[in-house]
Amino acid sequence: MASALERIAYRTSQRLRVSWYSGQKWLSARLTESVAAAPDLAERMPDRARILADLRDLLAQDWRNIEAGHYQIPEDVVIRPLAALRKAGRYFADLPRVDARRRAAANDEVFRAAPRGLYPRYFLQNFHYQTDGYLSRRSAELYDHQVEVLFGGAAEAMRRQALVPLKRVLDERGVRHARLIDLACGTGRFLRAVKNNYPRLAVTALDLSPFYLDEARRALDPWSRAEFIAAPAERVPRPDRSFDVATSIFLFHELPTRQRRQVIGEMARLLRPGGAAILLDSIQLGDRPEYDALVEYFPLAFHEPYYAQYAREDLVALFAAFGLTLEETSVAYFAKVMTFRKKLSAVS
Repeated sequence: MASALERIAYRTSQRLRVSWYSGQKWLSARLTESVAAAPDLAERMPDRARILADLRDLLAQDWRNIEAGHYQIPEDVVIRPLAALRKAGRYFADLPRVDARRRAAANDEVFRAAPRGLYPRYFLQNFHYQTDGYLSRRSAELYDHQVEVLFGGAAEAMRRQALVPLKRVLDERGVRHARLIDLACGTGRFLRAVKNNYPRLAVTALDLSPFYLDEARRALDPWSRAEFIAAPAERVPRPDRSFDVATSIFLFHELPTRQRRQVIGEMARLLRPGGAAILLDSIQLGDRPEYDALVEYFPLAFHEPYYAQYAREDLVALFAAFGLTLEETSVAYFAKVMTFRKKLSAVS
């Protein structure tokens, strides 16, 4: 049970966090040229009051999860101002380059610069118009800050919602003997939260970008029982039935249709019977109808070439085709969490 002091610390830190990143989002909008929404989309956009109310709901749920013992209070509850200022400085220094790509609809710099055959074509893009795509140390160092600005300081709280179904699975299977793989782990922010709550859990961090994987190594450096694999999520170099949990955090909306199906197939293959696939990704059309216009607008404004199809994908049917059954789902601000189970009698 969290203490009254922890509750005060949490509320204070999250208010400061939201103010810090929302302020940068406001300033970014005034320093750059946004993509205008079509009139029919603009008319259906949720207003600022609704978005802020939903953000408050997310943080309230986050605190209830902490109080209920689903996970610990976040380690960043104490803000480090000098580090925050340095990251903000790098973010705003790079912002004009991102804006120039957006105005020019330029998204193929990575494709033109990367060695042929080293990475799949779908990966060689300037997703979000970000500098270097996912293929540089600079990109890896900027990414988490960029995402927090995009979501007004809510990204970490959204990620933490995947810790709730994870706890249920680990309570069943036992932490010391369970194994978890995080597909497309990025900079390791989610796995850091996992290890902060379950230091003895064996985790595997997989990512296609060696630069992001290096960041994940640094993020998980305080803990043992962590391995790192540079590979695509659709071709994991591990044997069948190697893991009890497979997680995917904000990956599916950046995959083409075929690769999305391949990744689900890999989850099904890698999971032991009774294991769980936990997906945390963007909401889809219909999940929160009042946000449908934002879902339609997002890929136009941020170069997400596979997002529109993802927004219409029947994920429940798709996972079921690979023997993974939906156990629970919930919406968390702009994200949703889905937990799928592999049958105890399933044979890969």
